Formats: sequence, C-alpha cells, structure tokens
Amino acid sequence: MEGLPKKVIVLGSSALKIGEAGEFDYSGSQAIKALKDSGIKTVLVNPNIATIQTSEHLADEVYFLPVNADFVEQIIVKENPDGIFLAFGGQTALNCGIELSKNGVFDRHAVTVLGSPLKAIQDTEDRGLFVERLGEIGVHAPRSVAVQSTQQALETASDIGYPVMLRIAYALGGLGSGICTCESDVKELADKAFSFTNQILIEEYLKGWKEVEYEVVRDRHDNCITVCNME
Repeated sequence: MEGLPKKVIVLGSSALKIGEAGEFDYSGSQAIKALKDSGIKTVLVNPNIATIQTSEHLADEVYFLPVNADFVEQIIVKENPDGIFLAFGGQTALNCGIELSKNGVFDRHAVTVLGSPLKAIQDTEDRGLFVERLGEIGVHAPRSVAVQSTQQALETASDIGYPVMLRIAYALGGLGSGICTCESDVKELADKAFSFTNQILIEEYLKGWKEVEYEVVRDRHDNCITVCNME
C-alpha cells in the first residue's frame, strides 16, 4: 500500500463493558472523523446500535455484526479494504485482529494493519511476552511465569511463594485477575480465568509497594505526551 489508503475497516467497540467501555466508543468515533477528514472511506464493524460511532453521519458503511474473525473476514472479502484498525475497539477487536493474523487473512487479502502494529499488540496482551520485553530493556519486574493450565498455576505459585498475583492475559480490564493467598484461591481464580483465555501469569505479589501509573501517547516521530498519571 503506497501513500494514504483509500478504504479502511475500523473494528468497533461492540458491547460496552470493562475493557471495552465508553473510551473506545469515543476513540473509534474520533478515528472515523480523522479518516473522513483525510478523504479515506471508512467501514465500521460494530453490533452495538447504542454507540456514538455507529451514528449515521460517521462511517461510510456500518456492519452491525459481531466483531469476530469469521464475520470480519467476510466483510474484508466484500469490501476489499486497503487497511484495518484494531486498536479502537477494546479487547474483542484486539483478539479478533490477532486471530485474523494467525489465520493468514490479512496476507491473503493484502490488508495492512494500521495504527498500533500487531507485534506491539501481541507483546502487550501476552503476559509472558510482555515480561520478556521488559527484561530486554532492563526494566525490573516481579518474578512471574506465564502458564497454560490450573495445575501449572498451582505449581508456579508454590515455587514463587504465597501470596501471589494472578493476572489474566488478553484482558484490558483485568478480568479474572486477583490476589491469591493459598492453593484454593489459585485454583478458583485460575479455573475462572481459563474460561476467558488460554494464558495467565502467576506473579510475585508486591505488598506494600506504591504504584504510580503513567499513560503516554507516542507518535511515529517519538513525540510523547503524558495524558495522565495515577497513584
């Protein structure tokens, strides 16, 4: 794809819930406005008629269909877009994009992932990869292990020592995450977590530490803006 794309798909915010709340409806709406201002045709996939981004005056085409790999591939075949945005629809859109990539859909139909690169999405959503990336740049992190079963979670928690933090992968809102003080806590939370994902992180619990979180936006030229910070 050379220059600006002519037509792009935006995966929408879908159901408004933790990890896919109003901020994604807002960001998706703003993305569509910016694309239209640049003369780019927009195709939105979002089954939620109550969102702002599905308003008639925004996207050129709206598909009120579930944001999943099967439906989105059919829309790609029909619309023949140049690119797709995955980062404006919350967790469902991110998971859908990763699945489409794994299935070779983007390569088969010559669709470019625009905005946040797939590699960056995978590195931040996969708890194991995220810890590896932190290590590569010398950032200290709690002792942690990514596991794929409840039994592995129990063994890892025993090795690290209680209490431990259980963190679910591929969940922007922290769905299913929590502190575990004993084996029964790990088993209960892990069983629940694996109904949502195929990976969880068992991590050293940093009790008593102060947490300061910064939200930073960076563009391709390395300009950075700190949007907010929280303690």
